[in-house]
Amino acid sequence: MSSPAAHPFDALTPDLVVDALSAVGLMADGRLTPLNSYENRVYLAHLEPGTPLADMHPAVVLKFYRPGRWRPEQIGEEHRFSAELMAAEVPVVGPLMLDGRTLHEHAGFLFSVSPRRGGRAPELDDPDTLEAIGRFLARLHVVGAAASFTERPAIDADTHGRTPRDWLLAHGAVAPEVQAEWAEVSQNAIEIAAARADPSRATGQFDSDIAPIASLRLHADCHAGNILWTPLDAPGGGPHFVDMDDCRTGPAVQDLWMLLSGERHEQQRQLGALIDGYEQVRDFDRRELALIEPLRTLRLIHYSAWLAQRWADPAFPAAFPWFGSADYWRGQIHVLTDQIEAMQAPALVA
Repeated sequence: MSSPAAHPFDALTPDLVVDALSAVGLMADGRLTPLNSYENRVYLAHLEPGTPLADMHPAVVLKFYRPGRWRPEQIGEEHRFSAELMAAEVPVVGPLMLDGRTLHEHAGFLFSVSPRRGGRAPELDDPDTLEAIGRFLARLHVVGAAASFTERPAIDADTHGRTPRDWLLAHGAVAPEVQAEWAEVSQNAIEIAAARADPSRATGQFDSDIAPIASLRLHADCHAGNILWTPLDAPGGGPHFVDMDDCRTGPAVQDLWMLLSGERHEQQRQLGALIDGYEQVRDFDRRELALIEPLRTLRLIHYSAWLAQRWADPAFPAAFPWFGSADYWRGQIHVLTDQIEAMQAPALVA
């Protein structure tokens, strides 16, 4: 795959970042550190002592949103959801209100400013850690179920399966020598996933033979990299959820399955600890466990399209040099074939 020479993020220089911070009344002391992020551009900035917010937040995190991805109304809905969660004392790191707003514009970029939060990746092989994460996810979902998104999309077989698959084929992103095989396997995988996990457009709920499975506002990208962990015995200890950029509507299990890894018996154990914690706060519908493999399948297809659609961003060829080759797509054929088998196997139980 070729990559054009120019990209909007090329204009996002350190001087522009500092100027954007100054435009919302915050003065950087000159220390600016890029943080790991591919979808957006994120920077840690230290504030000049004695300037606004410096006493409370000596360092802040600026997030510059990828141009063209979300409309301002959709970003605003993310910010309002984060504010609801923080008001309910759910440990989410959301944007600061500056000049009466959480979303700002500078030099054509939309950006937000959040407090820096310390922590490390959670130890997902520790049952106590998983149980604590389960409790906090249940609290997040209590808030998520209290209202609905009107601007942000849902996770379903269209948004995460059919639409990205069609885009990949229409734009020649799949290696020609395996395109026909990938097209057939991906179509089969999507249709099987849709039979289990496609929500009813009329109700916004997931289909079930007995009763609809509820959809609610989710984090929707809840993997270990988006959880900052501090010891449970420390003040305010436990998980802090970051990066609500992908929040969408879907079933509760979407925020659980990405925390599972390893062989089936290992995932079974991890799931048990998560749900033990979750059900201390909120009931969990066990029927949703049958959605884990369909949701995983849809995410795999969506991920391939996500990489292809961002290939013009120089950060992507540098970080994912293996993407787009015939070997990559052959690997995806094998992975999706395995997923077809997994979706037809008995679901995990807890």
